[in-house]
Amino acid sequence: MPRSKKPDVAPLTTTQQLGSLIKSARDIMRKDKGLSTDIDRLPMLTWVMFLKSLDDMERLEEERAELTGDEYKPAIEPPYRWRDWAAPSDGITGDELTAFISYEDCLLPDGTRGPGLLPYLRGLQGVNGDGARRRNVIGAVFKDVQNRMMSGYLLRDVVNKVNGIHFLAKEELFTLGHMYETMLREMRDAAGQNGEFYTPRPVVRFMVAVTDPKLGETLLDPACGTGGFLAEVYQHLEKQCQTVEDRRTLQERSLFGGEAKPLPYLLCQMNLLLHGLEAPQIDPGNSLRFKLSELGDRDRVDVILTNPPFGGEEEPGIKGNFPSDMQTGETTLLFLQLIMRKLRRGAGAARPGRAAVVVPNGTLFGDGVCARIKEQLLTEFDLHTIVRLPNGVFAPYTSIPTNLLFFVRGGPTREIWYYELPLPEGRKNYTKTKPLQYEELAPLIEWWPRASRAENEHAWRVPASDVLEYDDAGGLQSVNLDVKNPTSAEALEHLPPEQLIDDILAKEREIIAILEEMKAELASWDEEDAGAQA
Repeated sequence: MPRSKKPDVAPLTTTQQLGSLIKSARDIMRKDKGLSTDIDRLPMLTWVMFLKSLDDMERLEEERAELTGDEYKPAIEPPYRWRDWAAPSDGITGDELTAFISYEDCLLPDGTRGPGLLPYLRGLQGVNGDGARRRNVIGAVFKDVQNRMMSGYLLRDVVNKVNGIHFLAKEELFTLGHMYETMLREMRDAAGQNGEFYTPRPVVRFMVAVTDPKLGETLLDPACGTGGFLAEVYQHLEKQCQTVEDRRTLQERSLFGGEAKPLPYLLCQMNLLLHGLEAPQIDPGNSLRFKLSELGDRDRVDVILTNPPFGGEEEPGIKGNFPSDMQTGETTLLFLQLIMRKLRRGAGAARPGRAAVVVPNGTLFGDGVCARIKEQLLTEFDLHTIVRLPNGVFAPYTSIPTNLLFFVRGGPTREIWYYELPLPEGRKNYTKTKPLQYEELAPLIEWWPRASRAENEHAWRVPASDVLEYDDAGGLQSVNLDVKNPTSAEALEHLPPEQLIDDILAKEREIIAILEEMKAELASWDEEDAGAQA
């Protein structure tokens, strides 16, 4: 009996191949008893991928050096390179592999004894030369990394899967970047209220689009988390590159970040590498550790985009870096001061620095130190726009109502435009399963150009003098930026009775005027009909 011919199977696309590799690696990790949730699995997969991507990059640089006859010194020496211990599919496995990964002293793949992989990587630091910065980054990335997989055999299976990824192929890199963002989102969902290192992508895209960074400008995110803003800006600037020098500017002199927590720092490095930034310049220290008064022009940047931590409490040593009348433990307020200080001053033809910052509602109505910070913001900067986000945009991380502040160095602020982003019809809030979509921001983006703005049911403006309140002696009493939409039911409830009556009368007069016009139209039609019949 003749065999039936098997139907032809279409070859997998790059996206399908990568998706299959990543899924297989994650499925293998789910079998390991040392990894409980995505909060454990993604960091583990990240540092394994990081080492493969680094080896791919160094192989390419080594080949280039050979062609030019230059000496090349890799950041990672044998036998710790990926190609030495991970690339051979029949390489070390089981207990031998876990010992090599974690032990302070072990038998190395080349037969010698020495520190294991992670202890070696933690000890890397650069003195000088081209690879110094990369060695410092590697040392910072692996400072707190631990191997949490208990089975060396399962770890070998994961390594073999990751070895199939080609990090230098542009198409694969683009696909991996999007896959990695999806994994970060899943990790955030698993973390719940601990998912502070993820800003919803539609919010990031919008803030980058309207701030519109230009190639040649410097951009900073001092609380960059997993690097969402920096990755989006990289893609935004990449479209502006026309020459080799443009690409060098983008790679070396454009994007800067700061992230003090080890896990987000690791995830950020991987995220930016996957988006195409070859050597991310991310400071692993607390961005608030510098004395504010000592930050000068050389420390300033053109654009700041950030979502500082909400509700954090800084230690006394950090508070002491700020002016005595501006000291507070509230992390958001300290970052707001840092951002104002680090924006570049406009001089000559140079454009003054600009910022877009996510803040909780409490920042808008806070008193005391918060009010003094906002007074400085309004008197020395142009706080031109506040976007009020609806409930649930940051779910499940926080249910706190949030706002986007947009300001430019150089004040004072004359008026503040507000835009209240509406929820889709029939919705009471956004949720994890029904999040904000970028397309829902289209009316806001269309409204955005300042030269053509107009008030409508979602947009209104307020003179800065209306939110600054002083006593008779000139002392600051309050700075309330929590201004309600004047067309909302909530705002109407708080209007004085006299104003409510005036508003109702004004609307009644408009209705009467419209009815009079309609009556006149009808009368003219009757006259035309009568003339026609005659």
